[in-house]
Amino acid sequence: MKKILFFYPDNPLINNQGNNARALELLHFFKKQNYTVDFVGETQTNFSKDNLPELKKAGLVDNAYILRKRKKSGLIYMFKYSIAGLIKNGTKKFNRIGVGQQKEFENILRQNKYDYIIISYVLFAPLIENKKLLKGAKTIVDTHDFFTAQFNDSKNTKIGANFKTEIKLLNKFDFIWTISCEEQFIFSQFLSKKSITTIPHGVKNNAIKKNNKCEIDIFYVGSNNPHNTNSAKWFFSEVYPLLNKSTKITVVGRVNEVVPDEENITKIEYADDLGEFYEKTRITICPMLSGTGLKIKVVESLSYGIPVVCNERGVDGLLNKINNGCLVTNNAKKYANYIDQLLTDEVFYTEQSSYATKFFIQTLEEAIVSEKLIDFFS
Repeated sequence: MKKILFFYPDNPLINNQGNNARALELLHFFKKQNYTVDFVGETQTNFSKDNLPELKKAGLVDNAYILRKRKKSGLIYMFKYSIAGLIKNGTKKFNRIGVGQQKEFENILRQNKYDYIIISYVLFAPLIENKKLLKGAKTIVDTHDFFTAQFNDSKNTKIGANFKTEIKLLNKFDFIWTISCEEQFIFSQFLSKKSITTIPHGVKNNAIKKNNKCEIDIFYVGSNNPHNTNSAKWFFSEVYPLLNKSTKITVVGRVNEVVPDEENITKIEYADDLGEFYEKTRITICPMLSGTGLKIKVVESLSYGIPVVCNERGVDGLLNKINNGCLVTNNAKKYANYIDQLLTDEVFYTEQSSYATKFFIQTLEEAIVSEKLIDFFS
């Protein structure tokens, strides 16, 4: 039986962002394989010691730990962490480990022996720097994102330095998991001797749950990260005015902070189960002008056979960019036309829904992704 230490900073039980959904699916896979799993999280707004029993009660982990966030201590912090981090890692952005967290994590390693140690996000790579404490465990980084692109947010961004740092940190691991094929391609060009595997987000085939009587014309789910909020502003300022005002739109998530208050828009900040919305939805949208990685909301929509209207960034990570259930354009008028056609043309809708279901079953269904993970661990 394999013993795994799984580090993920957030609370995977909170269904408010795609990264949490991915972490939760991995935990479910580990338990189905009867792996022993120790989970390590990080103290923050929506994850605390109170959540640890929930993970154990759900049967997802055998043991759970939490790394506390401590207050920075003036000059000591500056010299020991900030400056040292800049010298060691090249850029402060690529080290998200708080004061005292390294020591706490290493104490866990001292007390246990693992077959695999999985670290979510390259930003936490320093956690596995002390090789003696690993006791022979194989290390895996689940990248989630291409952070050089994520940090490309100002004119002063040093892209070359950021990319060099990201590659250097990735190189510390034995294995690299990417969520999208594009990121696997990029990393493999500079880490040719590393084992790099694309592990997409897999979910169950939900097409059978789809209700033919749709109460929601357009469904949109998103967090309030800058990529989502900027893209939502574009959609509601450029595309929304072109749509019929009787079109029923439901938006779930903190992206609602930038969604206008209109009679035909239902705004819901949080939902425990998104499935109840997908089941009664005609189409989904994924306005996405920037960002990297596979869009979990797109995967979930395709699992129900629901066509998606999105920008070019919306199909990042998908193996096929055409005939996959996604209608792609960056042009606001064409975006609105796609929506109107899906809502009014039954033949066109059925065709796109069929594409969505077929593509999902071939590439993203839970069984397909599980097979990739089984192959990896064997």
